[in-house]
Amino acid sequence: MAAVAAPSSQHQAYHLVIDGTPVALVLRRSARRSMALQVDHRGARVAVPLQMPLGEVERFVRGHGRWLLDRLRAHAGAPAQVRIEIADGVQLPVLGKPLTLRLVAGRGVRWRVGEGGGEELLLPAACSSTQKALLRALQARALGWYRARVEEYCLRLGHAVPAVRLSNARTRWGSCSQRSGIRLHWRLIHLVPELIDYVVAHEVAHLAEMNHSPRFWAVVERLYPDWREARAALRRAAATLPVIGPEAPAVGVPLMQED
Repeated sequence: MAAVAAPSSQHQAYHLVIDGTPVALVLRRSARRSMALQVDHRGARVAVPLQMPLGEVERFVRGHGRWLLDRLRAHAGAPAQVRIEIADGVQLPVLGKPLTLRLVAGRGVRWRVGEGGGEELLLPAACSSTQKALLRALQARALGWYRARVEEYCLRLGHAVPAVRLSNARTRWGSCSQRSGIRLHWRLIHLVPELIDYVVAHEVAHLAEMNHSPRFWAVVERLYPDWREARAALRRAAATLPVIGPEAPAVGVPLMQED
């Protein structure tokens, strides 16, 4: 593995060949204890401890070579995400159904049923932060929906309802902690309710089993019997989620997971 960046740099570019395929990576050194390999729309990255020898880094990457090639190919073949530029009449999905944006006079933000029966979101046309207003509205909608679904699945599990918060993580759809409760990515609000429920059920199951053991998956199956199909559908649907505005992060299917 040959470096093409200064050895003292926190970020270094590397190239190596895995099973005959040239692979470009960015190596990032930081004050961490373990190594991590990630792939997203920016390419492949490996995060390692500050003093980790390059030989160990290369062994780690090659040890995950098949996974790395599969993820890179999946990203190369994935459909492009739709970037939403906010304008009157633009549509984006909310709970799997089209939401129409309406830019109106005034400063208020409100939801309503349109003339055709579809849902509309009224946003201030003259506001310099219309994108922020849209994101706040979607996130508020997401949080209310998630809390209700977590409550439902906790009832099925027979467990007290934990705190529920939103996440904007790059690598996970959700997380669960005994201390901080359940966090769910706000962008799930674009998906159909059945897929949101799968992520909710997955995280609620962690309240009983804080691991991914067979016991954990048995709890998931009890809460959400069709979890295998939903998990596969979630991976496919992730590539179709809209990206709002020029600053919004694009999150790829292979990288995002429920945990």
